[in-house]
Amino acid sequence: MAELAKLSELSAGDSAIVRQYPKTGNASLRLREMGLLVGTPIKLVRLAPFGDPIEIKVRGYHLTLRKSEAAEVLVEVQAP
Repeated sequence: MAELAKLSELSAGDSAIVRQYPKTGNASLRLREMGLLVGTPIKLVRLAPFGDPIEIKVRGYHLTLRKSEAAEVLVEVQAP
């Protein structure tokens, strides 16, 4: 398996697959409800001017996450 990176460390245009996210807490529930599950492909669309929040494309829709939430999600970056 490729090395894992934090979702918050990706650059605009990067594609990845979710490999791990928090198992407990409010962030975990919120991420699952929005479809961000292990094995889900995502694409980082853009970053706000100061880097927070970030916008990703997941399951055909755009989702905005706080950088602190994105830092808890580990992804496997896909080759372009």
